[in-house]
Amino acid sequence: MTGTGYFTSVDDVFVKLAETGYLASTAVATTVFLADRLGKPLLVEGPAGVGKTELAKSVATVAGARLIRLQCYEGVDEARALYEWNHAKQLLRITAGRDETWDQTRTDIFSEEFLLTRPLLTAIRGGDPKVLLIDETDKADVEVEGLLLEVLSDFQVTVPELGTITATRRPFTVLTSNATRELSEALRRRCLFLHLGFPDEELERRIVRTKVPGLGEALAASVVRVVAALRAMDLRKVPSVAETIDWARTLLALGADTLEDRLVRDTLGVILKHQEDVEKATGKLQLDTP
Repeated sequence: MTGTGYFTSVDDVFVKLAETGYLASTAVATTVFLADRLGKPLLVEGPAGVGKTELAKSVATVAGARLIRLQCYEGVDEARALYEWNHAKQLLRITAGRDETWDQTRTDIFSEEFLLTRPLLTAIRGGDPKVLLIDETDKADVEVEGLLLEVLSDFQVTVPELGTITATRRPFTVLTSNATRELSEALRRRCLFLHLGFPDEELERRIVRTKVPGLGEALAASVVRVVAALRAMDLRKVPSVAETIDWARTLLALGADTLEDRLVRDTLGVILKHQEDVEKATGKLQLDTP
């Protein structure tokens, strides 16, 4: 099986992703390298906001590849994921060729000119480098997984009127999941698996300094410590890495040098999204009351 050839080694993954601002752990770099070398889709599972989607974007940047994204949601179907026919244009063609036989017209209207490609089909057509991101796969209906199996197994799509379209150059494929429902074993079997959880404090501090370069070392360390304390609480929604970065940018915008109690209390809404969580955090962190 031929891979995409974007990376030469695990160390190469570290270096190239870091150049895009994505700081990978050893597990992430190793799994990305194997997905690239083996030509296997990569299923990345974990809580929201830990960098699953960003990983696919960073690989696309590294490879100089076109990012093709299928955003999954309840109700996404074949017409939105694979392809559909341009029915309005077909109708105009039928009307214009009313003197032709049906066989002549049918051959014409079911041709490439009338085909509207969607993300899955777009990703396997053409020889240019691509990264296919199937985002939040767990939010799609179970039936949609059946559409993915042919693509993920052989990187091909069957269009009954045109035949089977096979990739001449496989895309680097990333599926993300927040684990809101269990994905099928058939889908998992076709992928390499990576669980992306919250980073340790040292790595998160480095991520914050990379994404918010104007933030001081001491303040970045304080931000990460407080976020780690919040994640240890029984909250309705714990802060994600993305929210840690947002909070760091907020503090920088406010000109903060240190993380004082009042400043934490006044900006908790950046990292906590439910009032009950804010109240619980205010009590457990023993912050000053207004």
